[in-house]
Amino acid sequence: MRLFLMLLITLGLAGCGDSSTEPTDTQASAEDQATENDSNSGVEDDPNSDQQPKKQLKVGLLPDTQGGGDNVAIHPMEAVLAKLSDEKVDIVIPVGDLTDHGTTREFEQWTNVAEKYRNQGIEFLPLMGNHEDSYAYTVEWIENMKEYIPQDAVHMSGAEYLDYYVVRDNVLIIALRYYHLPVAFQWLKDVINEHRDDVDHIVIASHDGLIGAKYGETREMIVEGVKDDNRLFHQWDEIRSFFSKHDVIWVQGHEHMYQRSVVKAPLGIEATSWTQEDRNYRLPQYTQIMSGNASYKGYEFRYGERELVQAIVQQKMNTLKNGSSAFDANAGVLSFSGSRVDYKNWFTEHTVTSNEDGAKELAQPNWTLLDQFSRTTDRCERLVYPNSIPEETRPVMVLDPQYRTNECFSEDGSVVKLIDGTNNTFNRVESRTRSLGWTQGFSRAESQNDLMRLAYQYLFQVHQRWTPNLNGNNRILPNTEDSSEVNVPETTIDLKEHLTMSWAPEESDTVGQVMIISGTQNQTGTFSSAYGAPKDIETDSGLPNSQPDGSAKQPVTVPNYATKDWDVETATSDTYVIQFDAPRGANFEGVGPALKSHDGTWKILAEPECWIEGAYSSQYLQEAPIRADGCASSPLVGYDSQYNGRWWAVMNQDAEIALVEID
Repeated sequence: MRLFLMLLITLGLAGCGDSSTEPTDTQASAEDQATENDSNSGVEDDPNSDQQPKKQLKVGLLPDTQGGGDNVAIHPMEAVLAKLSDEKVDIVIPVGDLTDHGTTREFEQWTNVAEKYRNQGIEFLPLMGNHEDSYAYTVEWIENMKEYIPQDAVHMSGAEYLDYYVVRDNVLIIALRYYHLPVAFQWLKDVINEHRDDVDHIVIASHDGLIGAKYGETREMIVEGVKDDNRLFHQWDEIRSFFSKHDVIWVQGHEHMYQRSVVKAPLGIEATSWTQEDRNYRLPQYTQIMSGNASYKGYEFRYGERELVQAIVQQKMNTLKNGSSAFDANAGVLSFSGSRVDYKNWFTEHTVTSNEDGAKELAQPNWTLLDQFSRTTDRCERLVYPNSIPEETRPVMVLDPQYRTNECFSEDGSVVKLIDGTNNTFNRVESRTRSLGWTQGFSRAESQNDLMRLAYQYLFQVHQRWTPNLNGNNRILPNTEDSSEVNVPETTIDLKEHLTMSWAPEESDTVGQVMIISGTQNQTGTFSSAYGAPKDIETDSGLPNSQPDGSAKQPVTVPNYATKDWDVETATSDTYVIQFDAPRGANFEGVGPALKSHDGTWKILAEPECWIEGAYSSQYLQEAPIRADGCASSPLVGYDSQYNGRWWAVMNQDAEIALVEID
C-alpha cells in the first residue's frame, strides 16, 4: 500500500511544467506589487531612491499546524506566531501541512489566526504540504492562499500557487510544494541562475526534503522508489551539488521534530566550494533545517542519521509518549544583513492535545533557545566530531574531534586559524528500528539484496575499517522472516559540530575585519531516546550495536561546565584556541584582540599587561602559565612578537573577534 500511494503521488506531478509563468488575472504584476509593498521588495541600492533595502530582513519559520480531524492546532500556531512577532520578523514561511484535511473549516481557523499578524505587516509565504491536496488544491488552497501568496511572486508554469519565488532585499526565497523538488528542479536552477548575481542568500522552503528524520525523498523515491520513476534518481547528485555550490539554506516541515544537519555534495561533481580567488574553503555541503513542530502530535526519530550523506548538528523531538512528557512548539528565525545570516530556533514544551484543551502551558510559553548559528558568505568551515570515536578507528580525513583548522584569510590580509582544543561536550540521540520494503515487479529494488544495496548506496555508510560507521557496524540487516523487507536497526548517534569561521566587514571601532566563530556552544551533553525521553549521557549506555565494533556506546563523562540542558543561550563551549594575525600593513602598536558584547560594543579580551609573551603552547590547556597579579580573571591571551601582529587567545564561547585600539 505504501508503494502504491507513493506511485499515485508521483504520477500526480507529471503535468507540471518547467518554466515561470506570467501573472494571471488573480495576480498583480511585480511592478504593481513593488509600488504597493516596497518596504519588503528587493530594490537596487540607489542612493537617490526612497526605496532603500532594509538593514536586516527577518524570516520566521512556522512548522506544521495540523490539529487532528478537521482542525488546525490553534494554540501552538498562536504561540509560535506571537513569538515570531515579538522577534519582529518581516516574513513568515508556513512550511506546509497548515491543515489536516484541507477543509473549509480548517482554512478558516488558520486564516483567523494568521490574519491579525498579516495586519501587523508580516508577509506570509505559505507552501503546500501532503495534507493539502486534491480538492484542497483546486478549491480551498487557491481560494484561501491567493490572499497570502504575494502578488509579485513569480510562479512555475503549470504549478501556480504551488511553486513560486520572491526576492526580498538580498535574499531569494523559493517555495516548493510537497514532493516537488525533482519536478521543479530545472525551473529552480533557472531561477537561481537568473538571480545569483543580485542576491547574497538563497532560501528554499518545502514541506519535505532530500534527507528525512522519519521521511525523506531519497528514501521514498529512490531506495523504496517505484521502478522507472527516475525523476529524483537521475538528478540526485546534481541537486546536492547545485545546492552546495549556491550555499542554499533548505527549510522544511513534515517531520514534527527539530533537526539541523548538513547534507553532503557528491565527490567528483562540480560543487565549487573553493577556488584560489575565493581565498577560503567552504565545505561541499548545504544546510538543511527541519523547522520543528506546531501541532498536536510529535514523531519519533526513525532510521537515524543517514551518515553517508548527512551529519546531524542538532536534534530534538518530543512525542508525549514512551517517556516523553510533552510536545514541543518551535519558532525559528533567519536574519539576513548584507552577507551575514544569523539563525535561532526556540522551543517551548506543552501538553495540549486538542483545541478543546485550551492553551494550558502555551498561554505563557517558556521559550528556550535550542539552536543558533551566525555566518557570512565569506567563511571557512569544518565538521568537528565528538570525542567519543573509538581509539582504533581510522580518522579517514574527517573523523577528528580537535578544534584545529586551516588558515582563514580575510580580504584585508588578516588571518585566523584554530590551533587547539577538543570537542568533549556533545549531544547524543537514539533512533528506533524501522524497515524498508520492496515489491517484486513494482519497486526499483529487485530483491532483498538489491534493496540493501540501494540503502547503502544512497543513505547509509557501509562499515569497513577504511570507511568506519560511527553509528554501528550493521546499519542495514536482512529481515530473515520476510524477504520483502530489510531492517534499519535502532542505534545511538553522537552529534557533530558545524564550526564556521566567517569574515564580516571592518567596523568603525575595529582595526581590520571582524572574525565570527560559530558552532562551538550548541551542544551541552543532552541525551534523549528516539521519542524524546530524557536520558543521562554520563550514566546511561547507548543501544546495542551502536559502536563500529558492534558494542553499545558507553556513558561518557562530560566537563563540569556541561549543563546537559537544552538551553544553549548560556552554554559554555569546550575550550579552543584562536590565533589571529593582523591585516597587512596595519600598525600593531596600541592594538589588541577584542570581543564584541551583546550590546554591540567591543571589549578588550585582556589588558596588555596580562598578555603572555611568546607563541602558544599546548601545555597551557593543562596548566595555565603564570601571569601578572590581577590577571587571573581575564581570558588567557598571548602575543607572539616573532611574527608581526600575531595574537592567540583561549576561548570558551562562540565569538566575534577583531583587533581594536587600546586606550
